[in-house]
Amino acid sequence: MKIRSAVLERTGGPLDVRELTLAPPEEGELLVRIEAAGLCHSDLSVIDGSRPRPLPMALGHEAAGVVAESRSPEFAEGDHVVLTFVPACGSCPPCVAGRPALCVPGAAANRAGTLLGGGRRLGGVFHHLGVSAFSEFAVVSARSAVKVPARLPFEVAALFGCAVLTGAGAALYAAGVGPRDSVAVFGLGGVGLSALLAAKAAGAGALIAVDVVEGKRDLALALGATHAVPGGAGAVERVRELTGGGAVKVVDTTGVAPVLAQAYAATAPGGVTVTVGLPAPDAGLTIPALSLVAEEKTLRGSYLGSCVPRRDVPRFVAMYESGALPVDRLLSDRLRLGRVNEGFERLKSGQAVRQVVLMR
Repeated sequence: MKIRSAVLERTGGPLDVRELTLAPPEEGELLVRIEAAGLCHSDLSVIDGSRPRPLPMALGHEAAGVVAESRSPEFAEGDHVVLTFVPACGSCPPCVAGRPALCVPGAAANRAGTLLGGGRRLGGVFHHLGVSAFSEFAVVSARSAVKVPARLPFEVAALFGCAVLTGAGAALYAAGVGPRDSVAVFGLGGVGLSALLAAKAAGAGALIAVDVVEGKRDLALALGATHAVPGGAGAVERVRELTGGGAVKVVDTTGVAPVLAQAYAATAPGGVTVTVGLPAPDAGLTIPALSLVAEEKTLRGSYLGSCVPRRDVPRFVAMYESGALPVDRLLSDRLRLGRVNEGFERLKSGQAVRQVVLMR
């Protein structure tokens, strides 16, 4: 079938919205009519070359849609699905251990720009993270899809594929935020604000939002942050001052190594720093090695929020529907596919929280 898709032809962009030929799904795959797809820094890092991927590539990895054709017994035509960016095989050691975000075949397929089975359905164009969501239709592995209620608006459902899983999971699973914990979140995009909302839902005490953009700090306060701190020089001292020596749980979502160092420095002795951002592959990090022992601090990474999508997408959707996780308030704009480059310019400038491309 012929589809319109946003394709990155060369590093630096822009994306070229053009017609592609999409082959039908094979065994274990789905044809999904994409309804909404979010713009994320993970896409931007492929565009600017900081996360190298084979080109040309059809971008987009955070999406929701409807199954148009199923070659999997788990799904039927008409099912509403959220697409996630790690297609977990279910049988490699990390999957068996309950850590599908670290799926070995899934990671290899994502690096190669293929679907989980190793094939491509876009001719000479590579898939982005097994999804390629900036397209009218996508063929994906069934392992990339999670069913969601049909009553969930597509533009909200899309957020659960990346922003909510990554941010809320980092707060609840990787950091383990609990009642009365002091929490600081560095970076207030869709992922950071999802972490903040989840920390609030978990009963955090002091909840400190850190960002260089004033409008994002204002939104964080409206969403339940107890304090908002400008990013940059002075942020660490201010967090320490507000928490009496540092926050017990700190989440960094920026993907900027110096900011991660700040987040670690703002963590209390005995506390946990979690990072979910994607820095350039050659970026280094310097921290006081002694503090890991003498202060019993923990620094850990979290990919896909350390979540199990088939367990956690339904959990987080239920939290949204109960009012505990109002992620719809993160939507800053709705675009058509032809404006996708405008959206990425806004994302790059730091002004947007979460923009969604609506396909229809």
